[in-house]
Amino acid sequence: MGDVADKLAYFQAITGLEDPDLCTEILAAHNWDLELAISSFTSPPNPAADIPLHPHPNNRVPSSPNPQPQPPPGLAWKLITLPVSVISGSLGLISGAIGLGLWAAGGVLSYSLGLVGLGSGSSSSSAPLVSVSAATSEAMDFVAAFERDHGTGGPNFVGEGFMDALQRSRNSFKLLFVYLHSPDHPDTPSFCQRTLCSETVAAFVNENFVCWGGSIRASEGFKMSNSLKASRFPFCALVMAATNQRIALLQQVEGPKSSEELLVTLQRVLEESSPVLVAARLDAEERQNNMRLREEQDAAYRAALEADQARERQRREEEERLAREAAEAERKRKEEEEARERAAQEAAEKQAALTKLRQEKAQSLGEEPEKGPNVTQVLVRFPNGERKERRFNSTATIQSLYDYVDSLGCLEAESYSLVSNFPRVTYGQEKLTLSLKEAGLHPQASLFVELSS
Repeated sequence: MGDVADKLAYFQAITGLEDPDLCTEILAAHNWDLELAISSFTSPPNPAADIPLHPHPNNRVPSSPNPQPQPPPGLAWKLITLPVSVISGSLGLISGAIGLGLWAAGGVLSYSLGLVGLGSGSSSSSAPLVSVSAATSEAMDFVAAFERDHGTGGPNFVGEGFMDALQRSRNSFKLLFVYLHSPDHPDTPSFCQRTLCSETVAAFVNENFVCWGGSIRASEGFKMSNSLKASRFPFCALVMAATNQRIALLQQVEGPKSSEELLVTLQRVLEESSPVLVAARLDAEERQNNMRLREEQDAAYRAALEADQARERQRREEEERLAREAAEAERKRKEEEEARERAAQEAAEKQAALTKLRQEKAQSLGEEPEKGPNVTQVLVRFPNGERKERRFNSTATIQSLYDYVDSLGCLEAESYSLVSNFPRVTYGQEKLTLSLKEAGLHPQASLFVELSS
């Protein structure tokens, strides 16, 4: 561990501190002694409650002739407010230990015997667990056998594999109580009956922990005993979930224990970890609330966006509708204007043609002759009461009379007939070629215009 960067990285991994400057300051204060810095960081305020990192052969706490000074009170609160999962004991700091697990709790950090790796490596202690279905089957068999042998008054062991139980404890913000059952050990029956099935122990465990048990005769129980390095039975442990399929071992209880001894140990670990569990729960609730708030904000944003898009679509549709209506109105206006222009043009052309025709017919009549024996005086009365009179040569035809009437422009109608009253004679198409004298209109005649219906 001579490399400064490696020491800094390992110290960050173990303590969970993310600030490199703070980690550098702590290591520098301990002369870059990684083990001393970690030990100082994880030391509880009460030396009498210390648990040695190196297990004593007699499971007793050896006296420390030179107790180290305690860190300032409240250091853990300042540095760590959440439970910290640490890496396994591969740093070489603690020989033969499972690893190091760290829990921050109100300035008192519980000691763990380390992290146990699951599902990696080639040794039997780190072999992958069996499949979920097989693990669940083994767990259910253990629960059934335990209740058959010792009744239903003990801990409520979950009927699922270890990893599922570990996940359950993580989700419920509780520690996982692990019991490894050795059916052949002589202390097992009394421990199960008098300690585990004690009313006080069972009630305390069921209320505060998720319980998982496994027989070392079964595959998963055997692998867990190897992973936890269980050397004496009966064996109990308190563990927590860590990262990368690892668990932090917070406390192990080996050998026969009375219900009072086990209860004291469980209560101590629970008291030390309780603030952290609460902090973790609050943190999870905060994350969930933040997630729910983000989802609500996202939903509100999506709803507002959809409403804006709907309004925008409605606005565009309204604009398009108005544009279509305006275009249709403009088209109709142009069509009507073009129709009026065509009608006016046709009327003008018609009027021009009619005027030209009138002029031509007037020219065809020639000059009005003077009175004489061969001149016929013709009086023409129009439907509006107007009268026109002109002299014609007696040899002029009836068509000349029609040309005269047309040249005057007094009629809007194009179809009409010239009629005499006494006797009533209509001078129609069949008589147009007759002369006035032949038609009996000489020397004078009175005709009126009769419009055709």
